[in-house]
Amino acid sequence: MLRTKRITPVRRTPQGASTLNPLQKHKDDFVRWTIAVGLSEQTAVTRRSALDHFIRWCDARGIVRLDDIDRDMLEAYQVALASYRKANGEPLERTTQLSRLNPLKAFGTWLARTRRMEIDPCREMQLPKQPRRLPRRIPTVREMRTILALADGSSPATIRDRAIMEVLYCTGLRRMELARLRFCDVNVEGGTVHVRAGKGGRDRVVPLGGRASGWIERYLREVRPRLASGLDRGELFLTDYGEPFLRNRLGDRVRRYVARQGLPGACHVFRHACATHMLENGADVRFIQAMLGHAQLSTTEIYTQVSISKLKEIHAATHPAKLDR
Repeated sequence: MLRTKRITPVRRTPQGASTLNPLQKHKDDFVRWTIAVGLSEQTAVTRRSALDHFIRWCDARGIVRLDDIDRDMLEAYQVALASYRKANGEPLERTTQLSRLNPLKAFGTWLARTRRMEIDPCREMQLPKQPRRLPRRIPTVREMRTILALADGSSPATIRDRAIMEVLYCTGLRRMELARLRFCDVNVEGGTVHVRAGKGGRDRVVPLGGRASGWIERYLREVRPRLASGLDRGELFLTDYGEPFLRNRLGDRVRRYVARQGLPGACHVFRHACATHMLENGADVRFIQAMLGHAQLSTTEIYTQVSISKLKEIHAATHPAKLDR
């Protein structure tokens, strides 16, 4: 049975959780520890957001002590996540539920290790099974050419947008990896991009094709000097206001071009297309793993399931039902 001793929330954070809830201090200490041990800033942001959501849920039930966090309470929180319905009536994606629960599980381990709790309250937490879904429809090579050509270089904005999309398609960078690129990370002459502190805090160097290099050179020569302000910190790509791209703004910018081709998605479409088209042209899956920065080969192998062109060739050559229509 859950204890439901209530407090009177006086002041709330912008996220809505009471600043008087003692769980907030433990959360803040945990997030600071996350940075101190060398995990990425994005990991710290994700953990803070997930635990803010958890503490809001605790606030509504008067849960204010670490001793209140036990298996029954955590299972109730899991059920609440699974039962929640968005404004459109749809449930939370399982990946969203996992993004809320994984930081909570790490928090429980930390609470026990720092002896703030006698035992890890999350040790028996059973996480939802991670779905292994195929990417949504991946553009063909011809469709990618059409999308890229929509940024025709007739204006400063389209020169910049073309450079962004060419880099995304050629390197397979994640959205935030591209947004964080700096001058010193791009070697146009050498044809490489140095990705610093990618997912999991891992660095990698990936090839930069000749076409992407050409568009970057044109962007640096004709556009960026006009966008840069006195507060320029060296980020490669800047908005129309001379600021570094935020995650959502970059995605919205790219989505406009993808949508004009009648396709869903934004920056990740280029990442999927990069991996799939290279695989179809004979690239080894382990090379693609290194290029995309995947920690596990199984993550990269998803592209072997969407690389249909080679499978169609083999099917046409070997299946008995290969008669012409």
